[in-house]
Amino acid sequence: MLESERHQILRIVGAGGLAALLGGLLAIISPSDLSKAAPDLKGVTISGYARIVDGDTLEIDKVRIRLEGIDAPEAGQTCSNASRRRWECGIAATRELTEMTAGREVHCTGTEYDSYGRLIAICYVGSLELNAEMVRRGLAWAFVRYSRRLAHVEADARKMRVGIWQGDNQPAWSYRAEKWSAARSSAPSGCVIKGNLTNKGRIYHMPWSRFYDSVHIDPSRGERWFCSEEEARAAGWRPAYTN
Repeated sequence: MLESERHQILRIVGAGGLAALLGGLLAIISPSDLSKAAPDLKGVTISGYARIVDGDTLEIDKVRIRLEGIDAPEAGQTCSNASRRRWECGIAATRELTEMTAGREVHCTGTEYDSYGRLIAICYVGSLELNAEMVRRGLAWAFVRYSRRLAHVEADARKMRVGIWQGDNQPAWSYRAEKWSAARSSAPSGCVIKGNLTNKGRIYHMPWSRFYDSVHIDPSRGERWFCSEEEARAAGWRPAYTN
């Protein structure tokens, strides 16, 4: 654009009009588009009552939010205690987050979206930070691959041997990788996500989901396989809730 043309536009639009124009453009850009178009996005805040997806993911007003800096056991994951007995640590993590947020307004602030379109955020109920509290109670690992902010909280939980630190347990990221690899060997074309039709709607199950092994895909009913979560959501399917 020529300098003279730019000046002409500014004269026509004006400072206030330019701000309104930019605001209008941002209003029609989806969260997933924002992650690509504006990687320096700052201070997105969402508040409301939350629907818990699992131990580190929740939804507020249909916006999926991933708790920053933590990785909780997956829904179908079990852990061992000091006596080497297995317990449902994935279910326990989801229930704990559900109890902490039940009937209370949750406030989340994030600075970016991940590749799945989830807002990566720090969330509070009152003055209680949910991210840190899940790690403190031994129901999530500090996700040090992306952030070391809660590494010291994990160190304290490990010292106290609470939750997942009662025994030697597989981190959630390793568990997911193992389940994904195993599922690819039997899934058609390597697409491992199961799109299931239920009386609650179209639901997709990841290989580490609680009921993944019991779900059988029947293409004649309109059920199908997906290669990615993004593909499943774009087709109108939602993730399986644990609770």
